[in-house]
Parts: sequence; structure tokens; C-alpha cells
Amino acid sequence: MAAPATLTVYSTVWCGYCRILKNQLDREGISYVEVDVDEIPNAADFVMSVNGGNRTVPTVHFPNGAALTNPSLAQVKEQLAA
Repeated sequence: MAAPATLTVYSTVWCGYCRILKNQLDREGISYVEVDVDEIPNAADFVMSVNGGNRTVPTVHFPNGAALTNPSLAQVKEQLAA
């Protein structure tokens, strides 16, 4: 999958880790696009492709093409700065 133009957070509404990360991104003023893997067809395909077949969220896809699974806010900021 091509790198997204904007930071993209693959998540679900029921995932506590997803809520925590999105709240932290919001507080820091970091823009992102949210993709609900339960609602968007084929969204889980990308998540599984970078997580060894697992549908683990949050999975974050960066504009530089990198992807991190359940990253901390510090890891997101570090990857954005890279």
C-alpha cells in the first residue's frame, strides 16, 4: 500500500489503546485520519499486512511509508520527525 498523505490511525471504536492514542494526538495538535477497520472495507487488510496477519490496532501508517503498531505518543512524534 502506498504511503498516506496524512498520518493515518487504523482503529476500532471499542479499542481502549486506540482511544488513548487518539486523545494524545488530539492534545498535541497532531493531525491524523482515522480509519475504523470494522467499518471500512479492506482496511483490515493493510493492518494485517504489517502485523504478521494479526488485526492489531491501533496501527499507525506514516506519510514516509512506515507503520507502527500500538505506538506511544513519543514513538509517533519520533517517526514524524524522521
